Amino acid sequence: MSAARINLLENPTVGKAVKHVASAGKVVHDSPLPVSTQNMVTLRASQINGCGFCTDMHFKDAIAAGEDAVRLNMVAAWREATVFTDAERAALDLTEAGTRIADAAGGVPDDVWENAAKHYDEEQLGALVTLIALINAFNRMNVIVQQPAGSYQPGQFA
Repeated sequence: MSAARINLLENPTVGKAVKHVASAGKVVHDSPLPVSTQNMVTLRASQINGCGFCTDMHFKDAIAAGEDAVRLNMVAAWREATVFTDAERAALDLTEAGTRIADAAGGVPDDVWENAAKHYDEEQLGALVTLIALINAFNRMNVIVQQPAGSYQPGQFA
């Protein structure tokens, strides 16, 4: 695979929409939700959705932000990993439930929400919900257009 089906940033409609979604992402980035949690959430959702571009991007951005490679490598197996805090585990659980929403007839289970609410205040929960929705939107756009992965440079879209 050498090129995406369409260039998302150069397409007049998608390019405008991406700028708005990215602006919403900046709001979340600047929120009190810990950046390390944000990195784990975006990486895990991207893995679940099979978005190579976003998996590459969020891994590299997290490394550039000082995150430990072992923790990032363990995101895919977070349930068995001992390198995450209880709060991070709750965020990853909510991420999986919110990303795999079609797999659960009742949506996000109450126990998953309640566990996240034990670790994050209302503002952080709002940021977490928004982040999960945004990364899923970006994943879907990139998967649909078959965005090539591997060449992302940290901070490329800053």
